[in-house]
Amino acid sequence: MNELELTVACWDYDRVRPLIDGRVKPDGIKLNFLSLPPEDVFFRAFRHLEFDVSELSLSTTLMTFSRGVCPYTPIPVFPSRSFRHSCIYVRRGSGIEKPSDLIGRRVAISEYQVTAAMVARGILADEYGVHARDVQWVQAGLEQPGRIEKVAWKAPEDVNITKIADRSIMELWDAGEVDALITPRAPRRFDDDIDGTGSIQRLFPDHATQEAQWYQKTGIFPVMHMLGLRNDIMERHPWAAVSLLRAFTKAKDIALADLGQTAALKISLPFLPAYFKQTQSLFGEDFWSYGVHANRTTLETQLRWSHEQGLSHRHVKIEELFPASCLEDFKV
Repeated sequence: MNELELTVACWDYDRVRPLIDGRVKPDGIKLNFLSLPPEDVFFRAFRHLEFDVSELSLSTTLMTFSRGVCPYTPIPVFPSRSFRHSCIYVRRGSGIEKPSDLIGRRVAISEYQVTAAMVARGILADEYGVHARDVQWVQAGLEQPGRIEKVAWKAPEDVNITKIADRSIMELWDAGEVDALITPRAPRRFDDDIDGTGSIQRLFPDHATQEAQWYQKTGIFPVMHMLGLRNDIMERHPWAAVSLLRAFTKAKDIALADLGQTAALKISLPFLPAYFKQTQSLFGEDFWSYGVHANRTTLETQLRWSHEQGLSHRHVKIEELFPASCLEDFKV
C-alpha cells in the first residue's frame, strides 16, 4: 500500500523533532514538515487551509468548531502548553498591584481570541473575581499596527473592546493610553530590560511560584495549541488521526527522556537535571501528556472558559471535539 503523504505545519519543538528527523514515522504516513512560527501557521491554516496537518490555536479551534466551520479535525496532541500568570503585564507606577486593580482599567491585547488571553482571563475570573466585562479591552498589534483577528466573531454585549488599527500597543503604552497588557509574546523592551526598572512589569513578579501553586490547587496545565487534520483528509483516511496521535506521542516521549539524561546534557541548560526532577515531582513522570484521559480536567476547564467568555458559540464537549478513535487507547 502506498503511504499517505501529508504536509505538516508546526514549530520545531523538541517534542516533534524526532518526527522531523525521521526517528519516528507514523504508520502508513509520510510527513513533509514545514517548521513555521505558530502565528504564521494559524493564520494560513484558518484563512487558507494550506496544510494537511497543522498546529492549531486551541481558542480559535473551539470558536470555529462550536460554529460548525472548523476546517480541521482536532487531535489530542498538544505541542504547546504554558501557564499564563506570566503573560499579564502592568505599567510601573500605575497603581495596579493585584488582580482586582485591573477592574475598570484599559488592558491591551493583540487578539481577544488568542488562547493565552483566554487562559489569563479564565484565571482572573476563577481565582480573583475579575471578569472580562470588568475591563476595558484595547485590541491592536503588539509591535506593529494593523493586526486583525484570525477568525471573525462578535463580542458579547457586556464586553467592551476598542479596536485600534493605526497604532501598535507599544505606541499606546508610550502615550499612556493603556494600563496593562496580556500577551503570550513578551514585548521586546521587556526582554531588553535587564535590571527591571523599565515601565513594563509583570502583575505576578514571582509568576513561577504562583503558577506551581495554582497547578497544585487545580490540576490544570493549560493547553495552548493542538494538532489538527484537515477535514477532507480525515473523511478519506479516518485511520490517520490515531496514526498521528501515536507518532506524536512517541516523539514527545523521546524528548522527555532526553531531558533526563545526566551523563551528558542534551539540552543547553546547566541545571537541567535539577529542573527536570523538580518538574517530575510536581507534575508526575509524563509531565507533557497527550491524549484525553490525562488532560480531562484541563480541557474541560478551557472549554468552559471559551464559552463563558463568548468565544465559543456553545459549550463544546470533549467527546465531540476529538474523533472517537482518539478518545481511548488499545491496551494488551
